[in-house]
Formats: sequence, structure tokens, C-alpha cells
Amino acid sequence: MTRPTSRDVATAAGVSQATVSLVLGDKWRGRVSERTAALVREAATTLGYRPNLAARNLRLGSTRTALLVVPALTNEFFARVYTGAARVAAEHGFGVVLYPSPEGTGPARDPFASARAALDGVIASSMATDALEALGGDGLPLVMLDSDPASGRAAAHVNLAITDGMRQVTEHLLGLGHRRFLHLAADVDSWTFDIRADALAALLRPHATLRGTRAALTVGAAREAAGTALADPRDRPTAVVCDDDILAAGVCKAARRLGLRVPEDLSVTGVDDLALATAVEPELTTVALPAERVGEQGMTALLAVLDGTPWTAPDIPVALTVRDSTGPAPAP
Repeated sequence: MTRPTSRDVATAAGVSQATVSLVLGDKWRGRVSERTAALVREAATTLGYRPNLAARNLRLGSTRTALLVVPALTNEFFARVYTGAARVAAEHGFGVVLYPSPEGTGPARDPFASARAALDGVIASSMATDALEALGGDGLPLVMLDSDPASGRAAAHVNLAITDGMRQVTEHLLGLGHRRFLHLAADVDSWTFDIRADALAALLRPHATLRGTRAALTVGAAREAAGTALADPRDRPTAVVCDDDILAAGVCKAARRLGLRVPEDLSVTGVDDLALATAVEPELTTVALPAERVGEQGMTALLAVLDGTPWTAPDIPVALTVRDSTGPAPAP
């Protein structure tokens, strides 16, 4: 069987090929009646007709494809970012290619022989900026997620109100009487994690003492780093603020190994509100980040850039979700 063509659709609907093109390209309003448009869509459905996207893209000089560059698919947050971006893209006839850096936050190989020829634009997490170097598409429109808005490389930025998230965490813990803090920071060179550290230090000064340590974004690395930081009872914090729920889970494991109870002896907070946050016991108090909203806004920003429209938007709000991993500071 041969693939049905637009001419076959036109014949079945009793219209011209030009009319078929207008209707299936969603440009018929004001030029074709609703009845005729319905006839064309019905004929296309009955015949199983699908437009030749490759031919259309060649004519338009556009692939209607965006690349989403993320650190790794193993992180649930970025899977949700993709879901949001793909939803908005589909509403505008775009596709989204998801490209995780094979080395997590490190360099990556070019996924295309020529990124410029294969894509209309790029949406990238600041945690995967090294992967951008492999694309060779410096002329491509770029939207950065969770990145320094002062950076001039991107055409648009989409950021979370992460400083406000840290404010919510500190106010919650200070209100519970905590005055000795440990910050378990993600050992990743990224603007978003730098902002968290700076905000936490500024918000706690001069109300409390703050120590810091770093760990790779794995439960095992966090457990080891926290175990060392919590080992000395004479210098032990009563609250640990973590950059990520994965790190927070590692802290809870370290606390149990040291015979510490969460939250009676040690309060622990995370960031993201991953499924992990309610899978651990006790469930994590965490800053919920609306990952799908990040993806939606990232794609919306890219569409605006491609349309030549200036794009600005306030930072996406975040909210503290209080669960059982935080409680009153233990008595001295």
C-alpha cells in the first residue's frame, strides 16, 4: 500500500490541495468554512494521512524541534521538567528531544552531526552547561534554566525563587529554636547551588552558627559526608539544611548509624520534593520545586524568542512542605 498524499485527501474531501494545506496547517480560519475544514480533517483521518514533516521543514527552514539539555535522567526533577516542556511544545506543533549528559554534570558528545541543522533552539539546565559546548550550535536560540540572569549568553532565563525557598527553610528552623546549623551542599559547580549557599549564610547571620560541607549528589556520598560532620557530639548541629532531597536522605541514614533520632536529636531538610521525600521515614521537610512549571516556562520562553518577542517573567514561586523530619531543637 502506498502512503496517502494530500492530493488523495483533497479528492476524498472534494476540495483543492491548497485547501487541504490550509486546514491541516491550521491556517484555514477566515479563508475556509468550518464545514469544509471538518470534511478535510475527516478525510485525512479516514485515509490515515500524515503530513510529510521532513518536506515541510525543508520548505520552512525549520525543524520545529527543541533540545532539552539536562544533567541526567536518573534525577526525577529533570524528568518532570521534560514533561512540562513537551506539553507546551505539543500545543504549538513542536517536538522536544531530551539530551542527558552521559557524564551527569560533565562534558558530553555532540548528539547531532550538526546541531544547527537539526534544531530550532535549546533549553538547558545550568547544571549541564558543559554539555552545551559539545553541540557546536552557538547561533541557536538558547534558554537557560536555573542560571545567572546576568549571564549574556542566553536569550532568556527561567529561574526559581530559590532564595525565597531558603528563607522559608531558615524561618521554619529558627522558629523551632535551632541555632546550630550544618549546610550539606551539592558538590556541583552551578549557579543555583551557589545561590543557595549564599542565601543560607546571609539569612542565618547573626541568629545562628553555620558550618558547611559538600557531597556528590548520591545518598552514599551524603551519608559519608554527614557521618563525618556529625561525628563529634561537642560540635554537632541540631539542624542540617541540604541542597537536595537525595542529600537529605543520606543525612538521615548517617544519623541513624550514629544513634541520632530524626527529628528529636537532629532536624533535616531537603530541596525538590521528589518522590523520595515521602518514601523515607520520617518523611522529609523540603522546599517543593514545581519542575513541570519550569519546563513549561522554558518552552514558552523559547517560543517567544523564536517569534522575536521579548520574554521576561518573575521567578517561579517555591513553597516549603513541612513533614516529620523537622522538630523543636533538642535541649542543650
